[in-house]
Amino acid sequence: MYVAHKTGGGQAFDPALTDPHVTLIIVLPPSKFNVRCVPMRILVAEDDAPLAEFLHQRLQQEQFSVQMVSDGGEAQRLALDQPYDFVVLDLNLNAQAGLDTLRTIRAKKPDLPVLMVTAANLAEDRVRVLDAGADDSLAKPFAFAELAARIRAVLRRGSRPGRAVLKIADLEIDRVAHAVQRGGNSIDLSPKEFALLEFLMRHEGQAVTRTAIVEQVWKLNFDTMTNVVDVYINYLRRKVDSGYDRPLIRTIRGVGYQIGGNGTPH
Repeated sequence: MYVAHKTGGGQAFDPALTDPHVTLIIVLPPSKFNVRCVPMRILVAEDDAPLAEFLHQRLQQEQFSVQMVSDGGEAQRLALDQPYDFVVLDLNLNAQAGLDTLRTIRAKKPDLPVLMVTAANLAEDRVRVLDAGADDSLAKPFAFAELAARIRAVLRRGSRPGRAVLKIADLEIDRVAHAVQRGGNSIDLSPKEFALLEFLMRHEGQAVTRTAIVEQVWKLNFDTMTNVVDVYINYLRRKVDSGYDRPLIRTIRGVGYQIGGNGTPH
């Protein structure tokens, strides 16, 4: 392999390339990589086994990546720990546990869209669900086409505004103005650095994996290239933590990264 450069009307080869001690680095443009689209991830909580199997199959046919669970506790745990794009909760609304699950998810992840399926088409049920934080509700029995349409409609509307300003210790980001400051000092971040910091701060106190960061911040499935996360984490550390007594960004060994919380920095 060699590199050619022009000299006058012809080409000459760099003699340094014949030196075995010289390392040749080739940088390919991003378009050379074969990037695979990542399907949107949906978490569905449904305790009716036949209906759960039906929803699983049909949502996969709609090109979603689907995770099925049968109880509210598991739905709550996964929704808080994993980077889902949408949640469908079909829990018995006569039991307070269903609304408690919804409220907990909404409190911890204000941007995560949630559609609640109710057992009866009663106005009071829909009011309770919407007041608890659901983005939409749907009464049983329902046609799958309507469920799919409602999911698409909520996703088209985008994330709820949530908190415009996120703050951890003396670090603060304004998600509307795209402004960052720490200890009253402004910090200039690139768009990707800002997106990465926002993602970490939205998961305050939680260890997030490199793969999750690549999927959610870069919108790619690049398991073999997750070192890009390490590079950008270093960029952030230099801008956000360097010069301050307390570092906020932590490496969680064997997992990924975390901001805030009680993790041990490495």
